[in-house]
Amino acid sequence: MSEKKKILFLINPKSGTGGKHSVPRLVRSFIDKEKFDVLIKETRYVAHACELTKEAVADGVDIVIAVGGDGTVNEVARSLIGTNVALGIIPCGSGNGLARHLGIPLEGKKAVEFLNNAVPVAVDYGKINGSPFFCTCGIGFDALVSSSFARGTRRGLWGYMNQTLTDWLNYEPEVYEIESESFKKDYKAFLIACGNAAQYGNNAYISPNASMRDGLLSVTILEPFPATDVPLILGQLFGRTLTRNGHIKTFETKWLKIKRKAAGPVHFDGEPADMDAELFIEMVPQGLNVMASPDWNGHTVVVPLYKQLAELVSVSVSEIEAELPKMDISLPKMDINLSKMDISFPKIDIPFPKVSDIVDKLPPMPSFTKGARGVKKRGKKV
Repeated sequence: MSEKKKILFLINPKSGTGGKHSVPRLVRSFIDKEKFDVLIKETRYVAHACELTKEAVADGVDIVIAVGGDGTVNEVARSLIGTNVALGIIPCGSGNGLARHLGIPLEGKKAVEFLNNAVPVAVDYGKINGSPFFCTCGIGFDALVSSSFARGTRRGLWGYMNQTLTDWLNYEPEVYEIESESFKKDYKAFLIACGNAAQYGNNAYISPNASMRDGLLSVTILEPFPATDVPLILGQLFGRTLTRNGHIKTFETKWLKIKRKAAGPVHFDGEPADMDAELFIEMVPQGLNVMASPDWNGHTVVVPLYKQLAELVSVSVSEIEAELPKMDISLPKMDINLSKMDISFPKIDIPFPKVSDIVDKLPPMPSFTKGARGVKKRGKKV
C-alpha cells in the first residue's frame, strides 16, 4: 500500500458564492482516508491563502485544495508555481473558469469525490508583464468590464452582465500594434484575449481550442461589430463556436507583444489591473501541477448545452435568494376584522307567475283527423 498523501483544504469563508460552509463535513464524509491525511484551515484576510500555501509547501504537504472563488484559486496557484505540490479545487465561485476547464464538478460532494481518483498533472501558465495567470488575460473591452465590475457592488453572473451592457454603450474600440513570433500587424480591436485555458468562466469560451499542455497562447482578436451581431456573438461564445464568426481572428504563439496608445486597464483571470502601454505576454510550459482526471488531455472538458442552461437557472435562483435578505420590502399594515364588517344586500322582490296562469293564457290546440285523401284540420285539407 502506498504512503498516504498530505492534503490541505484552504477555505476562504468570504470569497465566491455559497457552499463553502459545508465543505468540512463533505471532506470528512467522502474523502478517501486510506489515500489522504487531511488538514483543513480557513483564511482570515487578503493574501492569507498565499501565506498558508507557502507554509504548507515548507511543511511537506503534497496537495493544497483551494476552496472559494477564482481569486482564492489564483492566490493558491501563484504560491505553488515551480513546486512539486499540486493544486486542487473545490469550486465555490461564480465563474470557476479553471475548475470548469479541468472538468472538476461544481457540486461539493462530487468535487471531493473527484479528488479520490485525480492525479497530479503538469500544466502551463502565462505571464503578462510578469504577473502570472492561469486561464486568460486580455485588454480592451473585457479588461474595462473587469475593472468596472471590481469597483461595483453587484456580484455574480447577472451583476457581470449588467456591467457589460453599461460599459458597452460607451466603449470605443482601439488600434493595437501586435507582434508575435511569426508576424507584426496593426489591428483595430474590440478586445484581445490570450487563453491558456478555454474560457473566462461561466462556460464563456473565448479561446475554445486552447490547451493547458501545449506551451502556446491561444489568441483571440474580436474586431468591431454592429449591434445587430451581439446575439450571434453571445450564442457562439457560450456555444463554443466563436471561431466561426467573421469578426474573429485567432492564432497560437509562444509569446505576444502589444502596443497601445496609452497605459490602461488589463485583466488576468478576471482580476483588473492598470499596466503600461506596452505589454509582453508569454507562456511558461509545465510550470504548475494540478489535480486532474487521469485521462485529461489538456483541453477543456465540454459541458453539454442543456447542462449549461440548467446551471444558469440554478445560478440565477441562488443569486436571487442571496439578494432577498438585503432587500427592504415592507407592506403597509392592514387591520382587517371580519367580525366588524357590516355587509348587507338589498332585498330583491321578483314575482314569478304560476304555471297554471301561463297555461290558461295559451291558445287552444288544433284537433287533427286523418281522412282518405290526407290529413284534415277542422274539415279543411292541408
